[in-house]
Amino acid sequence: MTYRYPAARILIFAKAPVPGKVKTRLVPALSRNAAAELHSQLTRRTVRMALASQLAPVDLYCSPDLQHALFLELEKLGVRRVAQTGRDLGERMYHALDSTLTDCDRVVLIGTDCPVMDCGYLHQAFQKLDQSDAVLGPAEDGGYVMIGMRRAEASVFEQIEWGSAQVLQQTRDRLRTRGLRWDELATLWDIDRYQDLQRWYPDTTDPESA
Repeated sequence: MTYRYPAARILIFAKAPVPGKVKTRLVPALSRNAAAELHSQLTRRTVRMALASQLAPVDLYCSPDLQHALFLELEKLGVRRVAQTGRDLGERMYHALDSTLTDCDRVVLIGTDCPVMDCGYLHQAFQKLDQSDAVLGPAEDGGYVMIGMRRAEASVFEQIEWGSAQVLQQTRDRLRTRGLRWDELATLWDIDRYQDLQRWYPDTTDPESA
């Protein structure tokens, strides 16, 4: 395959879809099994979108079980499976970016919770990195759905209140303190609550049908 940015990478952070361990804020509106199935759907969608963009090779950073059936299934589509390492989300993200940037000139890291992210959004992120050290994709809930970097800085991911409405602003503060130039893309939304799921499936009345 010919990539637009062959010296770059797209990293996708994904959890294994274990009932009771993923999409827990959707329970009890969804059963634990339905929430896990939704997580699987979102993960598959994100991987297919990233591959279809043909922007850069795609690495799937898996947690906690690299050998989960979903990850083995997705590997067959053309992603490389990699184990997440680190004590918390910030450390895992930093390690992924830092290790990848030893061989690449830019990296874009995304999760699997944003169903409205598309190939064009990823392309904008790579374009912004032509002139900036970093790029952020803000989320409506105060976090971010994407971060791209040309060089990894551990302090950007330290002492962040992950899962809170302060994540985006705290990350901006860290970037500013380090003297890094960054750009931001349009604000998107991700699926954390049942109301978010209804935005994706507006006609859904039975949670189990999602």
